[in-house]
Amino acid sequence: MATRLIVFLLCVGGGAALGWWADTEAGAAFGVGAGAVAWIVIDTTQALRTLRWLRAPDVRDVPRLMGLWAEAADRIRRALAVRERQARDAELRLEDFLDAIRASPNGVVLLDAQGRIEWCNLTASEHLGLDPERDLQQHIVNLLRDPDFTAFFHGRNRTQDVVVPAPGSTSARPRKLSLNLHSYGEGRLLLLSRDVTSVEQAEVMRRDFVANVSHEIRTPLTVLAGFVETLQSLDLPKDERSRYLQMMAQQAQRMQTLVSDLLTLSRLEGSPPPSSGEWTPAATFFGQCEQEARALAAALGKKLDLRFPPPAPLAFAGAASELQSAFSNLVSNAVRYTPSGGVVEVQLREEGGRALWSVRDTGPGIAPEHLPRLTERFYRVDRSRSRETGGTGLGLAIVKHVVQRHGGELRIESSLGVGSIFTICLSAARVRPLDAATPAGGAARPATESAAG
Repeated sequence: MATRLIVFLLCVGGGAALGWWADTEAGAAFGVGAGAVAWIVIDTTQALRTLRWLRAPDVRDVPRLMGLWAEAADRIRRALAVRERQARDAELRLEDFLDAIRASPNGVVLLDAQGRIEWCNLTASEHLGLDPERDLQQHIVNLLRDPDFTAFFHGRNRTQDVVVPAPGSTSARPRKLSLNLHSYGEGRLLLLSRDVTSVEQAEVMRRDFVANVSHEIRTPLTVLAGFVETLQSLDLPKDERSRYLQMMAQQAQRMQTLVSDLLTLSRLEGSPPPSSGEWTPAATFFGQCEQEARALAAALGKKLDLRFPPPAPLAFAGAASELQSAFSNLVSNAVRYTPSGGVVEVQLREEGGRALWSVRDTGPGIAPEHLPRLTERFYRVDRSRSRETGGTGLGLAIVKHVVQRHGGELRIESSLGVGSIFTICLSAARVRPLDAATPAGGAARPATESAAG
């Protein structure tokens, strides 16, 4: 302000001095007016230059000004620089935020107050079948045509989410979505979607598992209760009492086997993978399986052609009891389901460094639609036939878990009326030639435990 006043006084004083020099008093008065006009022209010029600068799209090039206008322009420039930096930072934060939403595993849809789509991320477009460009400003209810979601959208209680089938879901490949709405801003809505297919499937499997376990245990318990009541209320002959007691012992053994298999599955799922420091000769597993197969065939009264050719001279790394359980389950299943006069053949060969343990039978075979589900717990192709053979429905589930824990693969081939071939493929990392796996002066650890299902 002082600079501006000094400039004004210099203009007026200079004009007065020049006028006085030119024409005494009249010239001085004229010079004062001329100086004032000159100051106004100079000040107006600077004001116009400042306005022109402010109206320009790029305000970084500040014009050369003086006095108050120079200070004002400098302050405006600094304020605009701060504002521009803040806007740039806000834009970067917004972009980071949008990147995070785009990368979110959950679907995010921004809706206006009327429920029209303003924006959605890629996950939401995949979940809900939306087109991020074509479906903008479309009402979400018109695109997601599900009665449960429509009622949820128009309802007042939005504290609980709603689970609906995903677009394109089929009975063969069902997909479930959990949808939730949250209010934000001035009446706007945030729609969140989450794929809960695996959660729903796990819940269905849990319910089926509990129902199957209850059913499997209730059946022998009912038989036991009936026999106990009969023995308590009737005076039966000795031979009939012995027959009843034998049947009760069979049912008790059935429940004990079921509980043992359930505990085996629980242990397999909850324990770390087995180490590869202990090696067991394959012949040990082979010999024990042959002994169990012949004993089981005799107990079932079956005359089978049991073939156990000499196995390849290999040794396996891992938990010997688990491997024995897997091998025994496959062999015992083949014995149980092969009718008298049939053939059960067990082979062990090496192929590309891997070990292939295969069990072939000439049983009734399995239809193709059942093969993908054979390793599910309690899944049976024929429930009545499975109970007659004494199986629990958990044997192949145990085999699958053991093989996976040892980095292997279970293959199943079967044809109706021809028979089946079950093959355990162990990776090369857990297979060695017998001489290399057995240390000098010692023997590999034998397999002593089995959990046949």
